[in-house]
Amino acid sequence: MANYENQPARYGARATGAVGAVDEGLRAYMLRVYNYMAIGLALTGAFAYGVFSVAFQETASGLMFTEIGQTLFGSPLRWVIMLAPLAMVFFLSFRVHTMAVGTAQLVFWVFAALMGVSLATIFALYTQNSITQVFFITAATFGAVSLWGYTTQRDLTGMGSFLFMGLIGLIIAMLVNWWLASSALGFAISVIGVLIFTGLTAYDTQKIKEMYFAGDDAAVSGRKAIMGALSLYLDFINLFLMFLRLFGQSRE
Repeated sequence: MANYENQPARYGARATGAVGAVDEGLRAYMLRVYNYMAIGLALTGAFAYGVFSVAFQETASGLMFTEIGQTLFGSPLRWVIMLAPLAMVFFLSFRVHTMAVGTAQLVFWVFAALMGVSLATIFALYTQNSITQVFFITAATFGAVSLWGYTTQRDLTGMGSFLFMGLIGLIIAMLVNWWLASSALGFAISVIGVLIFTGLTAYDTQKIKEMYFAGDDAAVSGRKAIMGALSLYLDFINLFLMFLRLFGQSRE
């Protein structure tokens, strides 16, 4: 992974008289991050609904796979669909520092599209109205917490380490519950997941802000913006899925 987070926090180390220029550059940089993230989310949503539309059909007995759906989700190909986005995250994280900015953008768009394909089944599990409602709940929560992470003077570094350990525990609990299928444990996982990804949103926003350096050239700044967008995108998607488990209305 590009070693951006190990760079000194150079936002704030400004010469007198350059504050306005740096602030303007920081705003442009953060806007770029959020724009990349928003486009990624739009791609994910479009691909998720598009794939659902061709993979499922409504019948008298409920939703059924179409031939395309059977191929995508009823065969071993489903494991490729599930794991491909994770592979893309690792690929982009470890190779971004050697990529042209345009190539890194393309990889991010492809990742967002693949994530959409993997999330298509949520439309078969939950009603569209509840998915829409949860999306707006997530957007409001994310926006408020990200704004706090951007504006707070508190150092969130320690919180980030604690949240990372919590995330590891959350993943282990989810794997255990895969076999146990406990509704009580599932509820607890969702509640804790909301807290973890809410905290990570604030932490990642502050970290992305501190990665900004007015002296970066266009390529370095562009790569930082893409990796920042990837971090916030993952926070948003995971927060959305946790909220959906809590508040989503089942089709059944």
